[in-house]
Amino acid sequence: MSGRQATARRPGAAGHAGLEGREIVIAPGGCTGWHYHRVQLIAVVRSGTLTRILHDESVEVHRAGTSFTEPPGARHIHLGRNLGSEPVVLYVTCEELPEGAAFSIPAQGPPGATTCACSGPAL
Repeated sequence: MSGRQATARRPGAAGHAGLEGREIVIAPGGCTGWHYHRVQLIAVVRSGTLTRILHDESVEVHRAGTSFTEPPGARHIHLGRNLGSEPVVLYVTCEELPEGAAFSIPAQGPPGATTCACSGPAL
């Protein structure tokens, strides 16, 4: 995956976890690689069109102005692709992760899944 990620954090209220936000950019022709997340994510597509291939090999297409959630855990591996001609820009919010924890965990595609030709790292 080419592009950039910025992280913004908001301290949590007493007894509540904080939130973490990121801007994720996927260049035209780029992809995230198969991965999953430790915590649920809420994403808004700011620009471009994101194509997600999910653990059950279903495909979801998200255009600018739409949002989606990604459940946590290894049972929910997925791959994000930018098949368009402009960058995909995502605004993603999740529960604040422990210091040093990876935002996503790389994973093998599901059995029988078509291998993605891109070699981008997970988000």
